[in-house]
Amino acid sequence: MANVLPACLLLALLVLTPALLTHPEQQQEQEQGQELTFRLDIGELCMQSVQCKSGCCHRDRGLSLARCAPRATESQECSPKNLHGVYYKCPCETGLSCDANRTIVGTITNRNFGVCRDPQDL
Repeated sequence: MANVLPACLLLALLVLTPALLTHPEQQQEQEQGQELTFRLDIGELCMQSVQCKSGCCHRDRGLSLARCAPRATESQECSPKNLHGVYYKCPCETGLSCDANRTIVGTITNRNFGVCRDPQDL
């Protein structure tokens, strides 16, 4: 039991030392690098919707590059939110719901498109 405590302290020092030795300039560069990957503007290349400020990483076809796009407005085609992270049709703006056929096959093939509607109008 007495040998366990020094081993834990040694392990903690090994893990924490690089973080403690990082200069403020390096930390600022790392934070700026994260902003380049996340909080992307409309039109910037993306891989997942969480990277986009709008919350929609959109592609036209299966092999096209995905770019951040604005969310769908009322009466526009939409996709329900999914786990894919890339959409052929963007999800609706906040406050609207995507009136779509939510089937398992449609979710897997990313073909369950609908139309954005105001839930209060239904």
